[in-house]
Amino acid sequence: MKTALTSPRALVIALAAAGVIGAVGAGAYTSARAVGAPATTAAVAAPAAMVTLPDFSTITSRDGPAVVNISVTGTEKAPDDDTMAQLQGIDPDDPMFQFFRHFQGQMGPRGQQQQQQRAVPVRSQGSGFIVDPSGIIMTNAHVVKDAKEVTVKLTDRREYRAKVLGADAKTDIAVLKIDAKNLPVLALGNTKDLKVGEWVLAIGSPFGFENTVTAGVVSAKGRSLPDDSYVPFIQTDVAVNPGNSGGPLLNARGEVVGINSQIYSRSGGYQGVSFAIPIDVAVQVKDQIVATGKATHARLGVAVQEVNQAFADSFKLDKPEGALVSNIEKGGPGDHAGLKAGDVIRKVDGQAIVSSGDLPAVIGQQAPGKKVTLEVWRQGERQELQAKLGDASDKPAQVAKADNTAGQGKLGLALRPLQPQEQRAASVDGGLLIEDVAGPSAMAGVQAGDVLLAINGTPAKSLEQVRQAVAKADKSVALLIQRGEDKIFVPVRLG
Repeated sequence: MKTALTSPRALVIALAAAGVIGAVGAGAYTSARAVGAPATTAAVAAPAAMVTLPDFSTITSRDGPAVVNISVTGTEKAPDDDTMAQLQGIDPDDPMFQFFRHFQGQMGPRGQQQQQQRAVPVRSQGSGFIVDPSGIIMTNAHVVKDAKEVTVKLTDRREYRAKVLGADAKTDIAVLKIDAKNLPVLALGNTKDLKVGEWVLAIGSPFGFENTVTAGVVSAKGRSLPDDSYVPFIQTDVAVNPGNSGGPLLNARGEVVGINSQIYSRSGGYQGVSFAIPIDVAVQVKDQIVATGKATHARLGVAVQEVNQAFADSFKLDKPEGALVSNIEKGGPGDHAGLKAGDVIRKVDGQAIVSSGDLPAVIGQQAPGKKVTLEVWRQGERQELQAKLGDASDKPAQVAKADNTAGQGKLGLALRPLQPQEQRAASVDGGLLIEDVAGPSAMAGVQAGDVLLAINGTPAKSLEQVRQAVAKADKSVALLIQRGEDKIFVPVRLG
């Protein structure tokens, strides 16, 4: 019997069924060379191992009942009638709208402090998941922030009033407790085994739509965000929106590997980039909260910045990795350990520090009072220092920021020694005042009025020292400058 082939697709299907060409879809291609055929021969591809997608439906039906919807009721102070009258005519999306609303909320129409303001109820929603059958639930700290009442709703529509056992703003983790028994729970995975490109699944309540499932892959690990340096985030392309916060991120085995926390967006909604807190970090915080009602974090007491290629060239590093120490808190743990500005911290207890954001994340997960070994790069040599960590609740670590762009040519600085009274005013010992800036230093962000403290880790106490340091430098120099109360390293390429 003759079969009519009415389209190229039908032809491909028929040939695949007959074994003339390899099947397309769940299988994978194997090249002719891989099965021993000559490279110039269009040999038939041999069958390869089947590649299958995770069974999202099974994961959802099995693990979905342990994911909960969280409703929060709180209050906020509303602006008075005079304030609202002044806000009329301003676009709510205009940044000045929020400025005037905040300002008028603080001051009355005549510039006098308002003694009383009308409190209005505020409601919000988020997600969470059960980790103990006795009713322990994990979610984000920002979901329950300033909450007066927290309600947890299960997938079977039962609702419970929840107690907030504790919340940790530094990691954005909160733990709730509901009065229930024999609840379904989620299995916890291991973030260390999670691979970039691996399938992951999110379950939550975006925009209040309960039990919504979205899927994607792990885009990156160990992401450091500007305001959340204690967390090495998991980046994914899973669709996460307002309301997903606090919900689980599951791997293909249905194990929790993260807690969905943030999105990168210019619109307020999902734009392809979302971030989850690693479950290892979250569990550590959860255990502390359940035991004591709060979480503690360690600190080193240093300000650090990124090591780029220019810095790596200046400090003779083999590659641009580590955390460059730009400032040290006097009397802090780093000071007692012997750290100096210009040191590059490369390891903490053997754990590599690749980017500057890795350092506060690694230190912040330690217990205050713990002794750690720091591997630092100083003056072209590897050294080890011992540090006893402090408590982050006393004073948080800072990450200094600098303009890392650099130009070409000579240094381009007009310098003079600081007078004794200028040294006292700037609280420095030595240093050179930068009176004028041109060329590569200007392009790198150095400004007139800055104080040059060191060049390539060598204190800048005279013009001759600067000349010698520049003469010895190869491609670039690292300038330690003080601007106001801040100290930062600025890389300057010499051309």
